[in-house]
Amino acid sequence: MARFSRIKVAQTMQDTGMIPVFYHKNAETCKQVIMACYKGGVRVFEFTNRGDFAHEVFAELNKWAAVSCPDMILGVGSVVDSGTASLYLQLGANFIVSPILDEETARVCNRRKVAWSPGCGSLNDISHAEELGAEIVKIFPGSSVGGAEFVKAVKGPCPWSSIMPTGGVEPTEENLSKWFNAGVCCVGMGSKLFPATIISSCNWEYITDKCKEVLDIIALLRKNKL
Repeated sequence: MARFSRIKVAQTMQDTGMIPVFYHKNAETCKQVIMACYKGGVRVFEFTNRGDFAHEVFAELNKWAAVSCPDMILGVGSVVDSGTASLYLQLGANFIVSPILDEETARVCNRRKVAWSPGCGSLNDISHAEELGAEIVKIFPGSSVGGAEFVKAVKGPCPWSSIMPTGGVEPTEENLSKWFNAGVCCVGMGSKLFPATIISSCNWEYITDKCKEVLDIIALLRKNKL
């Protein structure tokens, strides 16, 4: 069962503004990355369902996180069907993120009152996702569906939409300013936040510092927009 309500998940995504997206087959590496992000101020983390036995890695991580970083909200991304969603919900996933919009996945998550963020590539997708109960919708790949200009265009007729781009988001003020000025509520960030050389060299301090830097940039952008 999820430790955090979907209301809490959505609010924390909105408040922090950035959700790291990461997968590694080694659970100990994942723990180091999650803890580094936690020390950097991150409170929502997306573990991606990318490899064989990924659910077994997540099961270990979720149990560990409840003790070692209790305020970290762990969820699962790259979920493309309801069966996979059900598997991760049984392991205590606090939210499910999909690269696609799948109605059965929505029903499974809603039945358990777990936050669900589907991948959308058009205004029709976004409207349909919201009709199915998605509080925060993901646009993916963000840079390919129109980038920040797409978000700005959507927010015109639908200012109530809460949008999280993933893909094309970088940990720089120049890039983040485009997204947040366009009206996103938060961003997902993967490889740009976790360069392969940083992971291979176990430079966890770099990740902590980079997370702090990104969250500071987001806080400043929001303050200047008020």
